[in-house]
Amino acid sequence: MEEKKSGRLYVWMPLLSALILILGMTLGFKLRDTLRYKRDIQAIIQRNDRLEQIIDLIDERYVDTININHLYRDAVTGILSHLDPHTIYIPAEELEGVNEDLEGSFFGIGVEFYIIRDTIQVVSVVENGPAQKAGIAVGDKFIQVEDTVVAGTGITADGIISLLRGRKHTDVRIQIKDALKGQYRDVIVKRDVIPLYSIDVSLMLDTTTGYIRLSRFSATTTEEFMKAMKGLKAAGMRQLILDLRQNPGGFLEPAVTIADQFLDGDKLIVYTEGRRIPRESYNAGEQGMFEDGRLIVLVDETSASASEIVAGAVQDWDRGIVAGRRTFGKGLVQEQYNLDDGSALRLTIAKYFTPSGRSIQRSFSEGRQAYQDAFVRRFTSDALAADDTVAADTIKYYTNGKRVVYGGGGITPDVFIPYDTARLSSGLLTMIYSEELRNLVWDYYTTHREILRGYKDVKEFDNAFRDADEITANYLGMLSPSDRTAATRVLSQPAYLRYFQLHVKAQIARILFGNKGYYAISLQQDNAVQKALQLIYSERYSEIIGR
Repeated sequence: MEEKKSGRLYVWMPLLSALILILGMTLGFKLRDTLRYKRDIQAIIQRNDRLEQIIDLIDERYVDTININHLYRDAVTGILSHLDPHTIYIPAEELEGVNEDLEGSFFGIGVEFYIIRDTIQVVSVVENGPAQKAGIAVGDKFIQVEDTVVAGTGITADGIISLLRGRKHTDVRIQIKDALKGQYRDVIVKRDVIPLYSIDVSLMLDTTTGYIRLSRFSATTTEEFMKAMKGLKAAGMRQLILDLRQNPGGFLEPAVTIADQFLDGDKLIVYTEGRRIPRESYNAGEQGMFEDGRLIVLVDETSASASEIVAGAVQDWDRGIVAGRRTFGKGLVQEQYNLDDGSALRLTIAKYFTPSGRSIQRSFSEGRQAYQDAFVRRFTSDALAADDTVAADTIKYYTNGKRVVYGGGGITPDVFIPYDTARLSSGLLTMIYSEELRNLVWDYYTTHREILRGYKDVKEFDNAFRDADEITANYLGMLSPSDRTAATRVLSQPAYLRYFQLHVKAQIARILFGNKGYYAISLQQDNAVQKALQLIYSERYSEIIGR
């Protein structure tokens, strides 16, 4: 779902994405094992009346009117500023959304949409979801939701989402304009559970290599992962690339379960320990689905928490190769406490350690701001294009094969893969994520709908699509003279032109075939995935892990 935004915003998309992921990382790792076991803080601590007395005095006697809720929030923020960066306070109005992301579902109608020229256009419909059952299809336009007109009113993505979401099994009346017949009609959609999938895609990269992209570790991840693995094995998978890039973590249990699928026997996966929390070990136990076969785990600077658990276990046991760039470095365990006003405190209670005994938590001794600034500097320096190995912990740890590894600064990959510099070009990113290009791609789909819908699968579309040059020319033609000159200069570089046209093609494939279509196209020029494919077939694989 996309909201109309200025194209210039997307110049900073990598950095903004990274900062959003930092927030995601702060939203938990263990959460004392799942949100179903949330604890009431009043059962743990006695109320301290000093803060109450101070705020009550201010409320009763202060010279000017003041927002008491702001005082409470500022007081909590001040207290937490003396703790680690991942101990956070979640206001009541934000908690539901935060929990939805980790629980893996919400109540809605099951559509994805773009806002094209002030009109809500349905670009994807959840299979067997409420919207599909009500007859809503890709290409339909939303004109009105209940009594609110949403076409041509400047409504935002957040605005339409708030109208479509609601309590389970409640009805929402939507007036749509049919994509094929152009007729207006009212539909009644009964809201229901809509999954928030943690696996973006699982597919075969070739006849023997499977690929799974995992975006977070939520309550539904284990079930999703098992289903994906069964499908890939049925398709002939004998080696696997597990992509944990941009995965900020989440729950512990699915991380342990996934690592268990790769490790035999009762091997240690991770252990946790804190000042008040005794050591607790998590070991492999069940017969894993992929204990043999070559394995590569892709990571980057935003892979954190539970992602680092999986990568650390694979690396420490020499089960496979960790490739990419040094991970975020979050090795702290949070427990969630609910407060009386509906807000929550997520408090760090322990550290986690990889099987070799290393903590990968980055130092936060200089404060929260310095902690965040150190991460952001990786995007504003050359660290993403050069091996930025950091050994903050000088103690040597050893993998099962006696390879030296270090802690204190994330998981350092066995094979470094630099960031694709084309994806950091501000000019190219401005074009790729511009409103103009998004509208143009959608217009292309609507005017070629009959032909495009005739392709039976993404492979047939990939082989037949020949309009990238035409779309590029149309895009340049719709720009102002000055913008056209700048865009032409950017696209005169072959690497940038290839990436631009691949993005166009991938976006069309997403409309036609969902995420599987998008990734089937976009991974063709993903330097990390292509490097992993080369590595998984090479002799270097055995040399690295000692087999």
